[in-house]
Amino acid sequence: MPGTDVKHAQPTASPVRVLIADNDEPTRALARTALSDEAEVLETADGLEVLQLLAIHPIDVVLLALGLPSLAGFELVACVRDATLAPILILTGRVEVADRVRGLDLGADDYITKPFAAAELAARVRAALRHRSNACSGEVLEFGDLVIDGIAHEARVGGRPVPLTPTELNLLRFLARSPGRAFSRSELLVAVWASSPEWQTTATVTEHVRRLRDKIETDPSQPTRIVTVRGIGYRFDPDQ
Repeated sequence: MPGTDVKHAQPTASPVRVLIADNDEPTRALARTALSDEAEVLETADGLEVLQLLAIHPIDVVLLALGLPSLAGFELVACVRDATLAPILILTGRVEVADRVRGLDLGADDYITKPFAAAELAARVRAALRHRSNACSGEVLEFGDLVIDGIAHEARVGGRPVPLTPTELNLLRFLARSPGRAFSRSELLVAVWASSPEWQTTATVTEHVRRLRDKIETDPSQPTRIVTVRGIGYRFDPDQ
């Protein structure tokens, strides 16, 4: 109508939703406090309830302890990965390399070792969300039969989708955006994990590179795409 001041409502962004699954109340309280200003937090202390919550709510990041009742350990990690593509950050006091490797192989994206600082947890969650956002960008990178598709949020080799976690996809995408350039493990920790050697071991990078090679290389023992640069780190070679 003439003279009517029409105001169009602006669409509001969906809140970030983080699921904290830990049967230690002080740990949940610390995580709740660390994330309360930037995310909606759901909590549970039970393994089966983790899966129930994932079935009901869209979850952006899962913080997952391994010692939950009902369903626990690496079996729970595998079930959570089957239920969601959201980044999985394992909260654990375990520091053994074998445990870290097994969790990553089952689909976890990262480990946060207890005890941790609230600031570190918040930074790692923000990094996980950036990984997901970056990997979902509209950018498509093609190198022979390897396609890194930000629209479909996947990588393909020879036309077949490769099952990558969000962190694996983001690491691959980061390296592939600078083909031929060598990055140190410390640089990759900063760029991909928003972390540092002071907070996180560079073995995290080594483990993720190994997993990527298993998935995209013809012969992981003789990699031609993600190449080790002795004394430095890794580079992406576009001409395999």
